Amino acid sequence: MDFQFTFLFVGLIAFCDSARGPPRISDKVVHRQTVRLGRTIKLLCPVEGDPPPLTMWMKDGRSIHSGWTRFRAYVQGLKIKEVESEDAGSYICKATNGFGSVNVNYTLIVIDDASAGKPNQPPNGHSPDLEEFSNKQWVRPRFTQPAKMRKRVIARPVGSSVRLKCIASGNPRPEITWLKDNKPLTTQEIGENKKKKWTLNLKSLKPEDSGKYTCQVFNRVGQINATYKVEVIQRTKSKPILTGNHPVNTTVDFGGTTSFQCKVRSDVKPVIQWLKRVEYGSESKYNSTIDFGGQKFVVLPNGDVWSRPDGSYLNKLIITRAKEEDAGMYICLGANTMGYSFKIAFLTVLPGKKKTYYIKSVITFM
Repeated sequence: MDFQFTFLFVGLIAFCDSARGPPRISDKVVHRQTVRLGRTIKLLCPVEGDPPPLTMWMKDGRSIHSGWTRFRAYVQGLKIKEVESEDAGSYICKATNGFGSVNVNYTLIVIDDASAGKPNQPPNGHSPDLEEFSNKQWVRPRFTQPAKMRKRVIARPVGSSVRLKCIASGNPRPEITWLKDNKPLTTQEIGENKKKKWTLNLKSLKPEDSGKYTCQVFNRVGQINATYKVEVIQRTKSKPILTGNHPVNTTVDFGGTTSFQCKVRSDVKPVIQWLKRVEYGSESKYNSTIDFGGQKFVVLPNGDVWSRPDGSYLNKLIITRAKEEDAGMYICLGANTMGYSFKIAFLTVLPGKKKTYYIKSVITFM
C-alpha cells in the first residue's frame, strides 16, 4: 500500500488506557548522515508508542512511495540502494498513531570519491577565488525548508495569487532560475509578478498562467530541481459533493478511540468542518455554538484536509478517550464558494465497566 495512503488511515479503532499515548523517539538519532556514491545506507526511525505507530518517509517535502525503486521502507527505517548524487537532501520519518505524531529528521550527504579531497578542482573546471572558499568544504545545494514545499499541486481561482518557494543553501551560495513548462520565464511572462531570490510570486492569476513551474537551484558542485503544478480555475463550477458512505454511524467503548472520516469532491480545495449537536440550554458549556437546520451545534477543531490522487479531499475526526458526552450527532460539512454539502453520523459510547469494591472485615479476639 502506498505510504501516503497508509498515513491517511492512521488512528482507526483502538482501546485507550492510561499507558497509551502519542509516539516517542526511543533511541539516540544521528541527524547528519553521510554515504559514498553507489553504496547502500539505512536511515533508522527508532520510534515506539501504544498503539504502535505507522510511519511514512519524505524527502525534501515529497512522500517516498513504492515508485521509488531504489528506496525501501521497512518497520523501523528506510533503505536506499545504489545511492546517487540526487539522493542527498532532507529526510523525515513521520510516525503517527491515534494520539499524535513525532518526526525523526535526517540530512543525508552523498560523497563522490572521484572529487573527494580536491576542493580546488570543481566539476566545471573553473578556478575559484580564495575568498569564495574561505577554507570551507564544497556543498551541493539543498532545500532548507522542505515543509514549505510539500504542496506541489496548487489550484487557484482567477484573480488570486500564489507563492512558489524554493529556499536553498550550499557552498558556494547557489543561484536559482525559474522555468515554466520547461522554458525559462521571460520578462513579459513575469509581468507584475515579483521574483525574489528564492520565491516566485504569481499575482492576478489568469487561465494562461496554468502550467508547471520549475526552480533550478545550482552551484559549482551540483543542481537540484523542484516542480510545482499550478492550475488556474476560471470559476468554481459546483458546490462540494460528499462521496462514499462516510461518515458512518460508529460505536466505541467508554475510554476507547474511534474516528469519523469524510471524503469531499470539489473543483477547488474545500473547507471541511465537523459539527456536534448539543442540547438547547447547554450553550454555556461551550465557547460558541451555531444554529444549523434548526438545531444547536458546536464547531469542533478542524484537522488537516488531505488531497487524494483521485482529486477528492479527505478529513478525519479522531475521538480519543471517549466519554458519555461524546455520544450524539456529528455532521461533516464541506463548503466552497458555490455552496455546501453535509452528511450526518451518530456516535454511540458503550457504558464503562462498573468497579465493585469489597470491604474485608477483620475480627480480633482478645
